[in-house]
Amino acid sequence: MKLNPDEILKRVKKEGFERVWAESANLIPMRGMKNAPIKTGKTHPVFDLIQKLRRSFIELGFNEVLNPMIVDEAEIYKQYGPEAVVILDRCYYLATLPKPEIGLSKEKREELERLGVQLNRESLAKLQRVLRDYKKGVIASDDLIEKISETLEVSDINATRIVSKVFPEFMELKPQPTKLTLRSHMTSVWFGTLQALQHKVGIPLQLFSIDFKFRREQQEDPTHLRSSFVASCVVMDEDVSVNDGKEIVEKILTPFEIKKIRFDKKKVTSRYYVPGTEFEAFAYFPALNRWVEVADFGLYSPIALARYGIEYPVLNVGVGVERITMMLSGELDMRKLAYPQFYTELTLSDTQIAKEIKVAQRPETQEGKELLNSIIKTALMYAERTSPCEFTAFKGSFLSKNLEVSVYEPDMGTRLLGPAALNEIYVYDGNVLGIPARGLEEKALVQKAREKGIKTNIRYLDAVAALAVSKIEEAVKKGGLEEVSVRVRMAKLPSDVNIQVDDIAQRYITGKNRIIDVRGPVFVGVKAKIVK
Repeated sequence: MKLNPDEILKRVKKEGFERVWAESANLIPMRGMKNAPIKTGKTHPVFDLIQKLRRSFIELGFNEVLNPMIVDEAEIYKQYGPEAVVILDRCYYLATLPKPEIGLSKEKREELERLGVQLNRESLAKLQRVLRDYKKGVIASDDLIEKISETLEVSDINATRIVSKVFPEFMELKPQPTKLTLRSHMTSVWFGTLQALQHKVGIPLQLFSIDFKFRREQQEDPTHLRSSFVASCVVMDEDVSVNDGKEIVEKILTPFEIKKIRFDKKKVTSRYYVPGTEFEAFAYFPALNRWVEVADFGLYSPIALARYGIEYPVLNVGVGVERITMMLSGELDMRKLAYPQFYTELTLSDTQIAKEIKVAQRPETQEGKELLNSIIKTALMYAERTSPCEFTAFKGSFLSKNLEVSVYEPDMGTRLLGPAALNEIYVYDGNVLGIPARGLEEKALVQKAREKGIKTNIRYLDAVAALAVSKIEEAVKKGGLEEVSVRVRMAKLPSDVNIQVDDIAQRYITGKNRIIDVRGPVFVGVKAKIVK
């Protein structure tokens, strides 16, 4: 069962959100995926690379940690000094909604009563207590509706309506900025982690973390994302040096068979590094014939370390996950790599399209499948007989009923099966074609489909017969079978012959200006009746 988004939204506009929401369970059958095929899923290339990087770090003796995602701006000032004001411009600041002070005025009490709430001194006092506890943070935001529902003894739907209609203060809230930011670089949280661990574990201390960083980009483009992964590590030791950074980068990238790596000293050093110790690593990718920046490393500034009371030198290495994944995959648009669902056009091969074509209604029982074979066999045996004609395909017990099933054609001067009854579905160059085994040689597309296309092994006769058996099964199970007749004359659409082309394939075919052509004179008739 498919949902109808347009119809649902029309109802919401006409009837209101709460009423439609309350009845929304009726829109979903909830039968479960009883016959769902078990398939192996597909991984994302970014996470494939992350897994390989994790293995590299662990094999080099690094311990994995999970670093905080939210950073107070004060940490940036401690690390960057005067440069912090510029660095913070790239950060996302977090904001929160204030908790409103809400009283129960005469107008609010009257509105509550208009909504059918029975008020007394005790219920008003309880409601005021709920609103006060919410203000203090004693009641969490996602529990407020439930608490109002319990206090006023109304449904959660009515409690939601009360919040929106009686307390407009909630609707008028505006976010208030805080001094908390989303981390724009793993460095901003490494200092705190090192401060916490330096007296708990021995040195050398080797840690790594692979996680998101967030940058306030004006827009996302082929080389910039607002959120991306960084594989970052730190080494804290008395004798650590920049050369250790070069060695770590080389060993981390070894599993990816990157043969050439170059290290360039940055002309301008970030203020949280020691002057002259910040380097960029570039890897050469032969397929692209270019050098690409893949890592950055340096020694943390003693000033930044001192502000955290850190007593040992620290080397930091950061590797751009998406950047390396792009180069290894050959994808030059970071958006397509990270979010193919939004930025990549649908592409389907002929084989993939063929897999999306199936017989729509099929017999469900073993007896039904045997009946289907009998119908097809009889139709093929007498296919050339002149009409009007009728041939018995089955006579006997079927699902505990005595049935007689026949293949027939009532029109005068033709044959039992029409010229297109044995047409078969082919897929070629994105086109879906119903073509006969022979003939139509003058049509180039038909000839190419026969020679190079994908054969689905779905014939019109088979699909129409499957539809007939499905309807016979349904009628017998309901107990109301007198006579079932299925007759297809002309085919214009796949559905005319009980063939279904999946929506995704249809959209792709239409978008590529390809065709679905199953037209033809089918003239397949099947009927069944109960016999004594």
